[in-house]
Amino acid sequence: GKVTSYVFPAGEEHKTLDTVRNLYEHLILEKFDRKDMLVAFGGGVVGDLTGFTAATYLRGIDFIQVPTTLLSQVDSSIGGKTGVDFDAYKNMVGAFHMPRLVYMNLNLLRSLPDRQFASGMGEIIKHGLIQDPAYYSWLTEHYQEVMDKQYEALLTMVEGSCRIKRHVVEEDPTEQGIRAWLNFGHTIGHAIEKSSGFQMLHGECVALGCVAAAYISWKKELIEMEEYYEIRDMFVPFNLPISADDLDVAKIVALTKSDKKMRGGKIRFVLLDRIGHARIDDTVTDEEMTAAIEELNFKDED
Repeated sequence: GKVTSYVFPAGEEHKTLDTVRNLYEHLILEKFDRKDMLVAFGGGVVGDLTGFTAATYLRGIDFIQVPTTLLSQVDSSIGGKTGVDFDAYKNMVGAFHMPRLVYMNLNLLRSLPDRQFASGMGEIIKHGLIQDPAYYSWLTEHYQEVMDKQYEALLTMVEGSCRIKRHVVEEDPTEQGIRAWLNFGHTIGHAIEKSSGFQMLHGECVALGCVAAAYISWKKELIEMEEYYEIRDMFVPFNLPISADDLDVAKIVALTKSDKKMRGGKIRFVLLDRIGHARIDDTVTDEEMTAAIEELNFKDED
């Protein structure tokens, strides 16, 4: 058999149907058939796009994930969610299509820029917050080894994060129930990501979204004030933001409405009732969201 490669420009702005169209064309010209398979070698954009192409080319061919970033290793490469963006709508077109294999080489993480590494940490901390207090505690105690990219620490961390995600996905593959927990931090996070024109990295926006969701959890008296501050400050040693300059609060609240996770006009918000335990809540108001985003807004007088 022969191997061909297809390379496309990096970045979320290329995660579109246009790129998929070009990839279909490549596969047709190379005479790919049902027995052939695709290998996604790259970050989350490559994985999402390759997976979607594999799901839809000839009604579905096999593919393998070889995620090269921390974010794609612990998050997008697991669970079979594939998709592309459509205009401003993230992952609006997609399919569930499980990879045959996910291969992670942790040595790839040593060549990752610090900001990209931190972006992956956003999802990792989220995994602990929603599902596993012991894992969360381990992270707080080993942040130095993790940030130094010590191999044993990376192994424990990536393995632990994948275990949490796999558990959630296996219990609920098509997001009818607990898989929605993985959206913790994402309702406001995605909205911030869009409003920044994708200038902020996904994990940075998720960190801000997690802080906002923890704030709402505190204001709804689900967690104590001390827990809120502990959760917020946890992102700092991992180089993740807990505030941002000049957030357009009204615009961000409006953008949460375009989120595809809407159910019958209500946003299914993920909150915490303690560290390591998520819950779905559809009673979050615009006022509560506004207050939480205001809390993230960094102004000079603060």
